[in-house]
Amino acid sequence: MTVLYVLDVPENTSVAKVAAEDPAVTVGRIGPYFAISSDGAVVVDRRSTDCRHAVWYSAVAGVSRDAHITQHDKDALRVEPV
Repeated sequence: MTVLYVLDVPENTSVAKVAAEDPAVTVGRIGPYFAISSDGAVVVDRRSTDCRHAVWYSAVAGVSRDAHITQHDKDALRVEPV
């Protein structure tokens, strides 16, 4: 399972909200983090989040050990299973 962890602060709420729009993605919480998970890839479109670049590039707190970030640029964040 692919899991993306994002700190649950107001600046990052839109990242979790946009990720949750994908029916294959589940958004939960673990401690102070959003746990954004899927059996496949997790993809978040930056423009849909309305995040400024500084917030966008600092949003990732971590990923599960069986996943890796394959894209994190001005367009999207993609985390895929290994």
